[in-house]
Amino acid sequence: MHISFDLDDTLICYGGDDAGCEPRLPWWARMVLRDEPLRKGTRRLAVELHRHGHRIWIYTSSGRTVRWIKWWLRLHGVRVEGVINGPMHVKCFGAGSSPSKRPHAFKIALHVDNSPGVAIEGEQHGFNVCLVEPSATDWVEQVLTAVDRYHPTSTSAARA
Repeated sequence: MHISFDLDDTLICYGGDDAGCEPRLPWWARMVLRDEPLRKGTRRLAVELHRHGHRIWIYTSSGRTVRWIKWWLRLHGVRVEGVINGPMHVKCFGAGSSPSKRPHAFKIALHVDNSPGVAIEGEQHGFNVCLVEPSATDWVEQVLTAVDRYHPTSTSAARA
């Protein structure tokens, strides 16, 4: 199953709480890439999803480049299959199009986001959204539960 993640306040944590973030990149990587804090649990979740054959995508409305996103995540130990950024979304669907994200158009079965608006769009336009609060400490379990809902037995046996 293809699963996409939003970046801002979903995988990137802006709360300023280093306890809620993965360890920072090494100094040499920070000199090349703008180092944004990765949400705690992201590596563990990525390993679990990959182990069960799921493919991770990023779907963000930001203008960050595909290359930057892939390198930044790879340096954190997270491998992604693909990236849809803001410019790519506009190229495919036009500026100001509704809904703001269309994961189902890219064969993505589940999108993880912090925006209640995206969750509402999912209900209205027929795509699955797992809504996670930026401050949620149990967000990894929330995502794994949603994965099980849309792809039964994929991760539940591993957690039992």
